[in-house]
Amino acid sequence: METLKYKGFIGSIEANLEDNTLYGKVMGLEKGTLITYEGATLAELKEDFNSAVDDYIAFCKENNLPQLKSYSGTFNVRITPELHAKIALSAQSSGMSLNAYIQKILAAAML
Repeated sequence: METLKYKGFIGSIEANLEDNTLYGKVMGLEKGTLITYEGATLAELKEDFNSAVDDYIAFCKENNLPQLKSYSGTFNVRITPELHAKIALSAQSSGMSLNAYIQKILAAAML
């Protein structure tokens, strides 16, 4: 899936075949936060995406609101205590922190 990227935000690219337009939304934001954009060409779509992100950033600054990014780089995963212990022991025996070990495993899984 192709995406747009700008200032730490990631946006989808979708097409409406009925009216030959492109559209998308910024992905990974909290529920209730919606940033959309559209264009007749890919260049117009990118320009509207960038403008939408800039408008959102300006709105947050003007209204003293926290600026949410598409993905923060942190997330919580609930696992069983037994699995937690196994992963922690594997990380320790590899000479890595738990965070670094899980990051390595996830990156390898995405190849």
